[in-house]
Amino acid sequence: MRALPLTSLRKTLTTGLACALTACSTMPHYTVPEAVVPDRYAAPGSPAKAATGWAVAMPFDTQPRGDWWTVFKDPELNQLEDRLSVSNQSVKKAVAQLQQARALIDYQHSGFLPTVTAGAAQSRTRLSQNVEGHSLAGKTVPDYSMGVAASWEPDLFGRVRNGVVNARDAAQASEADLEAVRLSMSTDLASDYFALRALDIQRKLLDDSVSAYAAALKILNQQLVDGAIDASATAQAETQLESTRSQATDIDVQRAQLTHAIATLIGVPASSFSLSPKIEMIPVPQIPVGVPSQLLERRPDIAAAERRVAADNAQIGQAKAAFYPDLTLSASVGLESTFFSPWLTAPGLFWSIGPQLVGTLFDGGKREAALKGATSQYDGSVADYRQTVLVAFQQVEDNLSALDALASEAQSQRRATAAAELSLKLTQNRYQAGAVSYLDVVTEQTIALTNERTEARIQARRVEASVQLLKALGGGWDRTALALSSQRTE
Repeated sequence: MRALPLTSLRKTLTTGLACALTACSTMPHYTVPEAVVPDRYAAPGSPAKAATGWAVAMPFDTQPRGDWWTVFKDPELNQLEDRLSVSNQSVKKAVAQLQQARALIDYQHSGFLPTVTAGAAQSRTRLSQNVEGHSLAGKTVPDYSMGVAASWEPDLFGRVRNGVVNARDAAQASEADLEAVRLSMSTDLASDYFALRALDIQRKLLDDSVSAYAAALKILNQQLVDGAIDASATAQAETQLESTRSQATDIDVQRAQLTHAIATLIGVPASSFSLSPKIEMIPVPQIPVGVPSQLLERRPDIAAAERRVAADNAQIGQAKAAFYPDLTLSASVGLESTFFSPWLTAPGLFWSIGPQLVGTLFDGGKREAALKGATSQYDGSVADYRQTVLVAFQQVEDNLSALDALASEAQSQRRATAAAELSLKLTQNRYQAGAVSYLDVVTEQTIALTNERTEARIQARRVEASVQLLKALGGGWDRTALALSSQRTE
């Protein structure tokens, strides 16, 4: 076999390597978009001033949010949250989308490497006898060939490199999306769980009231038989009893719906899941809010929006690279023969090697339109990022304000409940002394029960506001830069 011309091969490789090493980038320099960040939260009880030296939003807020729900110290909630992270279908979908985004990085990375193909073919060709001046006219010619071909396109203007950056940034956005889904699902589970426990407390209040009202009605019925009272008192007592039972039944409907919602979140059929009642007052945890600047580093949705801005910036680079020519280095070698017997002999060798430089001279404005589209998409992503930041601060402020107002409301309601219980006790004493009618007792009992249920609802709203504040803070945990995540995908 003839040796390949080393001089030509050396010149071709040298040219390709030189072009690759001196390649320029068409991607605009990227900086994190500016966003308005207040010095402190406006809600009462928030930090008085921001800390100095904080870092502007980093694209690494995709660390797991942590077991934020453990601040409520509820073992049953902890077990449910553990099941959610494994079985929730929305989380599984987000995991699949992340895997798809990471696969795209590998796909873009392949552009840095040459493409090598190999093949073998056999054909028979007959030329027409009417072809004049052709030595093979009227003859059937077989052809046997086998060869290997390789091509490589040096990344002269960063087209491949910009594609890798775009895919990597999009994958990091998908990582943040996954954490945002986990945070949202775990928050929904905690909200439903605490709402269910609040209903358990209200149901206990109603059950106790039903028992007390039933006992009172029994006494009144006996007094009616003895002629000590008229029928109006028993009618009032029976009305109150049945009305309270009706309220208890309504609680059962709401509880069943919450139980079904929890079952769906943890990925099990609603018919196969149940939660036993638990009568415990849920404490409101103390949540360290931090300073507003930290919110940019804690929220996964902010991190995802920022990473999409970076990905769209790389896409602008890809659109600009289309204005420059493409250099392709190709080579092929193989064996070809008309007859099979001498196929593997030296005369059957063929080869080719050489560069090809191709550029588009006219495309009717296609590349300009693509560049304008990429730039507009980048501007839209910047707006989305800033809007996400604004909404994040709004959510924190909303829940800080709610917690402060509800704490004051809880204190007032606690005093109102105590006063209603005292008034009921005094009215019962007066009724037993014959100073008032039983209607006054019924009225005071209704007021006392209403205040007790209102106090339970306020406590439930405080717990719900705590859950939503933890969500607004990104799970309530500081995160570290995901440098390792970036290295894994490069």
